[in-house]
Formats: sequence, structure tokens, C-alpha cells
Amino acid sequence: MTSRRCIPWPDPRLRTPAAPVAEITDEIRGLWADMVDTMDAMPGVGLAAPQIGVALRLAVVDASEKRGQAILMANPEILHASIELREHDEASPNLPGVSAVIKRPRAATVRFLNADGHIEDRDLVGLWATSMQHQIDHLNGRMYFDNLSKMKRDMLLRRARKLK
Repeated sequence: MTSRRCIPWPDPRLRTPAAPVAEITDEIRGLWADMVDTMDAMPGVGLAAPQIGVALRLAVVDASEKRGQAILMANPEILHASIELREHDEASPNLPGVSAVIKRPRAATVRFLNADGHIEDRDLVGLWATSMQHQIDHLNGRMYFDNLSKMKRDMLLRRARKLK
């Protein structure tokens, strides 16, 4: 398929909650393939459709070491999350050059519509869980830095502006 361009922050589409996917079609499968190619080209461990300007609740996550293990999700929702938190340095291709350490639940159970159009529940741990939560934030019109204090968020955005 094709690697797509990630839209730059502060594009308003990154702040708009994405629309649910009604059914899995060949068009959706093609979009997922483009998203995996885009994620691999970054390189990253996840991508949400709004990051490439598509306002649908679609995400891909692949935190495997050798790649090729992407989970394709439509309408993902977190069912359960662990109390134990995990810190990870998060970033986004929509705001290149900056990152921040974010604390998120170490493990989570996610429910989504899979590539066959079936509802699937999946338990994710570590980087898989972190990436999935990061992608769901994008689907809800949030960026990773929204999890920071106002002071830290303002510092990060000032640093990003200086890099432009």
C-alpha cells in the first residue's frame, strides 16, 4: 500500500473526536494497510487515523520487535486498565522533535472490531498497552501532552515551536 503524510499540529482535525466505523469494508482494510505502512516508515509502534487526516475510529498498534504483528482496530475501547502505572517517553509524528514521559496503566483490556468484522477483546501489556492507549487518545481528539501539567505542556509546545 502507501505511506501517508501525518498532518502537523495544531491542525484542528487532531482535536476532533473521530467518528465510529459502521462496518469493515475493503476501503477500511486498505486504509489500515496504509496506516501500517505509515507507522513502519516513521518508525513508530502505533498510529490512529486522525493523525493522517482521516476522522474515523481506526488504529493500528505493533510493538513487536521484528514487526509484522500489527493489531488492526476499529472503534477500540478500554474495558479494564491496571492500577499499576508504567512510564514511557511518548512522541507523535504530528509534532516532531519533542517527547515527554507519560504515565499510563501498565496493562489494559481493549475491545474493538477486527479486520474480519468481529468484536474482539485483547489483553495488552507494556508498550502494547501504552501505544493502544495513546492511539485511543488520538481518536478522542487528545494528544499525549494533554496528560502533562499545564506548565510542562506549555514548555513542550514552546520547544516544538522553536524547532519549526
